Amino acid sequence: MTTPEPENVTPEVGAGVAQIAAVYPRFGMQPDGDGGAYVVVEALPLAPIYQQRETWFGFRITYQYPHADVYPHFVRGDLSRADGAALCDGMCAGHSFSGRAAVQLSRRSNRLNPALDTALLKLQKVHRWLNSL
Repeated sequence: MTTPEPENVTPEVGAGVAQIAAVYPRFGMQPDGDGGAYVVVEALPLAPIYQQRETWFGFRITYQYPHADVYPHFVRGDLSRADGAALCDGMCAGHSFSGRAAVQLSRRSNRLNPALDTALLKLQKVHRWLNSL
């Protein structure tokens, strides 16, 4: 993934990506061709309940942002629990994101508030949820 020229995404999407970049320096993005962007954040830590120690997170910020939810999120395709149990509800293996095998995480925001619910906040909420299972 690369960092596109600002004219390849809407100003709102660009601002959302800038917020993510300020917190997570290991990330990449690619314009989606519609004013939005595909984003991958690398090397986020995983809780000891998982066999792996870290994962990447991928998601799309659509051109409707901030009035559209950032959903779904994707993580490494080989994610597995350390105890051998199956992944929980809301997690579905067998997907791909930006050419990577992926597990889809379904965590929709039912009461989206465009003034508060940023792409950064959503990433942090989904990461916290994944590590709390």
